[in-house]
Amino acid sequence: MEQTMRAPLEALLFLAAQPLSTGELAKRLSTTEELVEKLVEELREEYQARGSGLQIVRVGGGYRLCTRPQLARYLVPIQEPPGRLSPASLEVLVIVAYRQPVTRVQIESVRGVRSERALSTLVERDLVSEVGRLDAPGRPFLYGTTDTFLETFGLDKIEDLPPLPAPLPNTEDS
Repeated sequence: MEQTMRAPLEALLFLAAQPLSTGELAKRLSTTEELVEKLVEELREEYQARGSGLQIVRVGGGYRLCTRPQLARYLVPIQEPPGRLSPASLEVLVIVAYRQPVTRVQIESVRGVRSERALSTLVERDLVSEVGRLDAPGRPFLYGTTDTFLETFGLDKIEDLPPLPAPLPNTEDS
């Protein structure tokens, strides 16, 4: 039975536009999450053993079938260029990622400059979204990262972000 489930699992991962969770895969295959985990691992090993151009990665809280990174130079001409983020947008994205949920005012207090445009760009690209409202006067929006953010940066969950470096000691007092 396991052998007959590998092909549908592979087809699901191939066609999915976003990562599929173990639970979603188990539901679609009418089986257990444990069996799905086992089948995914078998497929991973099979791809690795035959030197396949494909791999199964855990990202965004689920599994996704994708190409191996070392093949990127062959694929670049067929992929849509994602468009670069401005330095301001990258700054805002880092602040949101590490401090979420966070308000626009909190972002601006860290940066020291207005951030509406950068925040708007990130929301437009679905890297950041409104995740609620702060229980304070004016009830400002709270922002957090999205599943698209996790996928774009190859993360399974937000806790996989690398730790921030320790601040440099203040050397002006010496």
